[in-house]
Amino acid sequence: MSAIPAVAAEPGREFVLTVSCADRRGIVHAVSGVMLELSMTILDSQQFADVRAGEFHLRMHLAREGSALPVAALDAAMADVATEFAMTYAAHDLSQRRRVLVMVSQHGHCLNDLLFRVESGSLPIEVPAIVSNHEDFRSLAEWHGIPFHHVPVTRDTKPAAEDELRRLVEHYSADTVALARYMQILSSGLCADFPGRIINIHHSLLPSFKGAKPYSQAHDRGVKVIGATAHYVTADLDEGPIIEQDFRRVDHRMSPAELASVGQELEAMAFSRALRWHAEHRVVLRGRRTIVFD
Repeated sequence: MSAIPAVAAEPGREFVLTVSCADRRGIVHAVSGVMLELSMTILDSQQFADVRAGEFHLRMHLAREGSALPVAALDAAMADVATEFAMTYAAHDLSQRRRVLVMVSQHGHCLNDLLFRVESGSLPIEVPAIVSNHEDFRSLAEWHGIPFHHVPVTRDTKPAAEDELRRLVEHYSADTVALARYMQILSSGLCADFPGRIINIHHSLLPSFKGAKPYSQAHDRGVKVIGATAHYVTADLDEGPIIEQDFRRVDHRMSPAELASVGQELEAMAFSRALRWHAEHRVVLRGRRTIVFD
């Protein structure tokens, strides 16, 4: 995997280009020709031809030789090829990291893991603010030097709380919202406002237990596998397009507390990988499913 470096790239030096279009011959040749003209080195290139859908998807990790190049110049240079192949494409300067507003309730394992990875440089995002419907993690946010916003939510105040979230997203110029075990259901209107921009993590058990104490329910049913699913949020609640999943086999010897401990570890790992792949522009949204370049 060609990973984004821990230290932010110099502006105009490293890019990711993503391309989607109808599948036909000559696409890679045409795009590579543009990169040659721009004195770009292709550090990594991955492609996927979806035979069933007749679609082609491409991700290139690029480095600029010589002088720095504005991302707008790369975008403009692709215009003719994009027209010829009827492409949907996006160019990203890797010096401009995703700004992720994090939301949390009263379970802090995913938040703690995320902040550690950001602090250590292993997760290439910026966290401009943390929002919660509880006060539990204010001190943690302050310790990391991150603004903390307490936005309580009740049935009567939910519309106002969601309006405040919209305001905070705009205020902090956040391009992504990460639900780090935020235990409130978002309205369909809010989900529609941020398509492909809200990422959630939830326990994924077989069977999938809803409501309180899912790991106690799992223990009572004698499950053999527990897991976690990270996905984009849609009006379908926990049925949005899946980015990443993780699982582990368990058995009858484990208590509900032990199951919960394993489950929290899986949730944190799946969540961080999903955020990383989103941040590195590896995820292509195609309706209810995703294509994730490794």
